Amino acid sequence: MGENRNRRNKRKSKNSLSNRMALIGITVVVASLAVVVHIGGASLRERDLEYQAREQALEKSLAKEEARAAELEEYRVYVQTKQYIEKVAKEKLGLVNKDEILFKADESS
Repeated sequence: MGENRNRRNKRKSKNSLSNRMALIGITVVVASLAVVVHIGGASLRERDLEYQAREQALEKSLAKEEARAAELEEYRVYVQTKQYIEKVAKEKLGLVNKDEILFKADESS
């Protein structure tokens, strides 16, 4: 009977030791996973900040380009008007309307 008790105690101590080792192993694995997730989260937050800054820069650029497109559209409409044609004819070609009189300054003085 004493022998059975010894065997049981040895089994219990072996089982207890293996249970502790398993528990320690699981704890180490969970802790390492927590560290990896934390580091990954930090890098994701950093990347998110970079993307937010890039998004803001692109939004500013888009606003500038939209304003420029509006200006070009206004200019395109203006170029098709009679007023623009007359202006170019006077400035570049020196033409005048029928009812206008052109006075030139005497350059010899």
